This record gives sequence, structure tokens and C-alpha cells, in this order.
Amino acid sequence: MATAAPSAASRIAVVTGASGGIGAATARQLAAAGYRVVLTARRKDRIEALAEEITANGGQATAYALDVTDRAAVDEFATAFKTIGVLINNAGGALGADPVATGDPADWRTMYETNVLGTLNITQALLPALTASGDGTVVVVSSTAGHGTYEGGAGYVAAKHGAHVLAETLRLEIVGTPVRVIEVAPGMVKTDEFALTRFGGDAEKAAKVYAGVAEPLTADDVADTITWAVTRPSHVNIDLLVVRPRAQASNTKVHREL
Repeated sequence: MATAAPSAASRIAVVTGASGGIGAATARQLAAAGYRVVLTARRKDRIEALAEEITANGGQATAYALDVTDRAAVDEFATAFKTIGVLINNAGGALGADPVATGDPADWRTMYETNVLGTLNITQALLPALTASGDGTVVVVSSTAGHGTYEGGAGYVAAKHGAHVLAETLRLEIVGTPVRVIEVAPGMVKTDEFALTRFGGDAEKAAKVYAGVAEPLTADDVADTITWAVTRPSHVNIDLLVVRPRAQASNTKVHREL
């Protein structure tokens, strides 16, 4: 099926967490598909460099330093737009892999604030502009963690379950408006930072996550999935798309060639 070109009213795509990994890859692919991408993240230098890269390659990109957990900053950011076509809620992440009995409440709070409240903040702030476009799309990048539990992951699992429920409920509440709600739930994705951040910079622990897995997903794989879903015809809503590498059958069953 051919990729649909964005209409003039819906050609702006805001991507949160665009400083690396899935967010950066999605920004590149949406720009290549004809969207003017607005890159948001806390690391200003990273998104400015990405905006320059996209522009040099013939795309349109703007960088805006933003912490999605700061509601006042998010509301100020939203005032810049009368209409936008796409919101990619990608900002999030995991911290720690401790059992419930010893998990750090501060890590749980950070994960909830970023993955759930950050998504809530930016979605609420931009929903009027998405609706005004007449052809809006909200994407929530959740995780297979939002659909199944695993030991040592309760804090992240709880946060991603929250993101999943937010997307599912929003879809019910705004049905009949010109806005789609898409959830993309990736499984094992190997990026430069996700596992390293989760384990506090411990490269050895991070490497064990992917040990023996011949081909985990890449950020580009997930970005390709997101871009495909966004560029379906307006009447087509990809409610939920779970994407895993072939080697991963579930959150707890992974084929490893060790």
C-alpha cells in the first residue's frame, strides 16, 4: 500500500524524546516522508544537531528543548501551534531492574512521571491543535512491558501499562473527532542508551540484555513501523501494533545463541 503524503494542514509532526534512539530515528523517517518535524528533548545540543542533519538532507526540522514533565514549559511550547498533524509520544525510559521488595521508589516515580504524566502533559496541551488540523494523529510509543509482566521490571511495567491505558482510554473518549490514537509497543530494541541508562551506566549489565540475540530490533525498525502507521489513510487507525524481533516470543522467552 502506498504511503500517503501529509496534507498541508497536517504536515507538522512533534516528536518527544528526539535526542536519540527511537525518537531520533522516527524524526528522520517522518521528515523523509514529507513532514516538518519539531524535535523536543531535554538535551538541546543533540536535537539541534539532528535538526541540522535533517535539514542538510533536504528535510524540514526545528529543535525545541523541552522536559515533558514540566507542565508549564509544555503549555508554553504548545502556544506556538494553531494546528499540528502528528504527535509522537516517545519520551520515556526505564530505571533499574530490582524486585518489588527492594525497588527504589524514586526510580518508580521518575518512570511514571516521564512515561505517563509526560505523555499526558504534551497530549493535553497539543490536542486542540491536533483537532484543529482536521486530520490529527497521536502516537503513544509504549512497550511490550505495557502488555505483560516480568520479574525485575515492575516499575517500568507499571509505567508502560499506564501509557497503554492512557492511549486506549483517549481513543474511546475522542472517537468522532478527526484525531486517531495509535499505540506502538516495541519489544527488545537495541539502542545505544536504553539498557545503559536502565542499569545506571553499567555497560556489562546492559550488554547481558542482548547477549546471544542475533538480531534484536533497531531504532530504525521501530521508526519504520511508526511511520507506516502514521502514513496510513486518515480513516485507517492502527489501534495497537506490537513489534518484536523474531528471536523474542514474549517478554520472558528469548532465543539466545550462547
